[in-house]
Amino acid sequence: MEDVRIVGMLDLAFVRANLPLVEQKLRDRNMDPAAVLGDFTAVDTRRREAITQAETLKAQRNALSADFGKLKRQGSDTSALTAQLADLKSQGEALEAAATTADDKLRELMQSVPNLPQDSVPIGRSEHDNTVEKVWGTPPTFDFTPLPHWEIGERLGILDFGRAAKISGARFVVHYGQGARLERALANFMLDLHTSQHGYTEVLPPFLVNSKSMFGTGQLPKFEDDLFKVESSGLEQDPNRTPQIGELVFVPGHEGFFEVKRLNGSDVEVELFVTEESRYQLTVPKSALLYLRKLYLIPTAEVPVTNLFRDETLDESQLPTSFCAYTPCFRSEAGSYGKDVRGMIRQHQFQKVELVKFTKPEDSDAEHERLTRDAERVLEALGLPYRRMLLCTADMGFSSAKTYDLEVWLPGQGLYREISSCSNFEAFQARRANIRYRPAGQKKSEFVHTLNGSGLAVGRTYLAILENYQQPDGSVRIPAALVPYMNHATHIAKRS
Repeated sequence: MEDVRIVGMLDLAFVRANLPLVEQKLRDRNMDPAAVLGDFTAVDTRRREAITQAETLKAQRNALSADFGKLKRQGSDTSALTAQLADLKSQGEALEAAATTADDKLRELMQSVPNLPQDSVPIGRSEHDNTVEKVWGTPPTFDFTPLPHWEIGERLGILDFGRAAKISGARFVVHYGQGARLERALANFMLDLHTSQHGYTEVLPPFLVNSKSMFGTGQLPKFEDDLFKVESSGLEQDPNRTPQIGELVFVPGHEGFFEVKRLNGSDVEVELFVTEESRYQLTVPKSALLYLRKLYLIPTAEVPVTNLFRDETLDESQLPTSFCAYTPCFRSEAGSYGKDVRGMIRQHQFQKVELVKFTKPEDSDAEHERLTRDAERVLEALGLPYRRMLLCTADMGFSSAKTYDLEVWLPGQGLYREISSCSNFEAFQARRANIRYRPAGQKKSEFVHTLNGSGLAVGRTYLAILENYQQPDGSVRIPAALVPYMNHATHIAKRS
């Protein structure tokens, strides 16, 4: 009952009871437990003690209130008892305020704790400690020096990075002719394969989402710098947000913008500036503030599709549920300055077919393997050599408990590059987004497990085809599986 207000990413009771294990799992992730958990134990202790003391005082007040009623009916003097009740009430309110402050602090701490790796995940310190699980296909051999995709595409006249930079800036591309058709063909082929053979239901979600959706899948608050966002009309509350000093906010029941001046636990001191002589100050709970509504361009369809069931309780018969979605994806690539500056590997906008599953906890490991195989079958159908990598603890994403990366061979660059990341998040996202299911015959609901992976990243599949199927005359042979989607063309030749 006491943990209801905590927005759990990991189960609070589990962290409390297994703190040494949590700290070790964080070290396995190459993280400093002290930096991540902060003063978790002290805050949790203060919160629980304040709640216990407040409940004790409440029980005392209830007992004295009964005595007060008796004395009142008897016509006796109640002044001493009235003072005692007032004192208990004041103490109780102070303890409740202290519990609320600790509650907010604990919520902030829990939001910064990543998911814990499964025991099957190899412990490592960098991507170099990832392990090769399987290798499929034989890299093609050429009697000429294979070119990277950006040179192939520009020579064929199907990729234009220069005009894209003129229109939008770096890390964008324009597709022409058969190149544009190849992008569309790949998306249609992937969707057809997943819906007709792998059991997925296609969904077309919004490309703009709110902060609650981003919080649910783990992008907020930690990775806001990686997102593109737009201010929109209207106001919204965000209980998971901590306002910044100097930020402009609204207060319900008042007109005009208030400036945040000071944070004090769960309270915020705000000021409405009218004139130099007229300043209107208020202290209000953080949870009461209203912010200008902010929407985010999705970095992956994982965000809107996972949030389809946010704040819902599913019936057990609905699980597993499998969705696939083709959407554009938008990423600021913060921190990637100087990386992959040429070509289509790291773009601000790209298209992707995403696979998302909701499962019962006992089925999530098997569904993770199944989802990964569904992505692999796309590569195999296209004849693209790849390898499956099991990511080590240090290379996993924030929300993941276990991740496989599929890496496709790129002969023009002489290396493997990630084309799909398939993860089991267990209950981590479900806790953030409050996605539950009710087991058959039981009254109590449980959190589902969520999984997702690319099936595949369309742009990276595109460039892998250019590099693996390039011909001596400069053309690109189209994989047989795509020929029906390319109006039965078998090659992409130079655009006239």
